[in-house]
Amino acid sequence: DHYHSDGDVFQVGGATLKAIHTPGHSPGSTCFHLESEGTVFTGDTLFNGGPGATGRSYSDYPTILASIRERLLTLPADTVVRTGHGGNTTIAAEQETLNTLA
Repeated sequence: DHYHSDGDVFQVGGATLKAIHTPGHSPGSTCFHLESEGTVFTGDTLFNGGPGATGRSYSDYPTILASIRERLLTLPADTVVRTGHGGNTTIAAEQETLNTLA
């Protein structure tokens, strides 16, 4: 076990990942960017078709939207988004989806 902070870079199986703090689903939600493969693992922060789950007492919809817009949509457009549930998507596809949300 290890705690990660925003911006931490670490190795897993020879791959270099960067932690991106993305609160909203939960206060400590973190995504992991595998830049060398053009991939980001988003867990419950970003799904194919929009924001992840925010139905819990500790979740916050405006916060998850801000996290996605400010922390994830800044990644290259062709970055593959590997979600916690459902199919993969891309940053470009989710940029279009997020433009329609308040």
